[in-house]
Amino acid sequence: MQKKITIAIDGYAGCGKSTLAKALAKALDYTFIDSGAMYRAVAFYCLENNLVLEQDEIAEATLIQQLDQISIQLGSDQRVWLNNQDITEVIRSPRVAGIVSKVAAIKAVRVKLVELQRQMSAAGGIVMDGRDIGTVVFPDAELKIFVTASIEVRTQRRLEELRAKGEVVDQLAVEENLKSRDHQDSTRAESPLKQAADAVVLDTSALSREEQLSWALARVALLVTD
Repeated sequence: MQKKITIAIDGYAGCGKSTLAKALAKALDYTFIDSGAMYRAVAFYCLENNLVLEQDEIAEATLIQQLDQISIQLGSDQRVWLNNQDITEVIRSPRVAGIVSKVAAIKAVRVKLVELQRQMSAAGGIVMDGRDIGTVVFPDAELKIFVTASIEVRTQRRLEELRAKGEVVDQLAVEENLKSRDHQDSTRAESPLKQAADAVVLDTSALSREEQLSWALARVALLVTD
């Protein structure tokens, strides 16, 4: 039997890391933990409970007081549940995307979700994507992949994703949102987005989903083959 490893995938918004992580988990029969969906769930909670103030600032003190009231479950079918409510679709809205980086920058939120993520991964054989997986959540992961792509490619991918859901979106607005998230994620004080020293870089700009998966599977094979 091949050993099961922990795979940490980090990268910028819209570079395809979640798509890769899901495909890799399915190909390996591993468990996929969507950390981004977990932070989006907290962001959605903030919107639903009037914790988003002027200029999209978060009512941080109140949110911290209410963290124990937030329960997040991830289904094997990639469904996301917040306090027993299925929020899989609504957390992908531009409104949630616009505040999720601010929510993720709150230390107490990250502490709560990292603890939950580590509990989910206790059985091993997991794939997880996010922005600080290889540096903070699983610094000892056997395989760390840092995914990137050009801003033009990322913008087009996000446009296609949103339009496929029937949303009317502006290309410039989508590009500016991605740039803003890049800046917030890379410069925040708590667990900023950065490449782990021992991560391998995957630029997906010119690669199909199939080519990305093949690339990743080849790296896994090098680690699990006796």
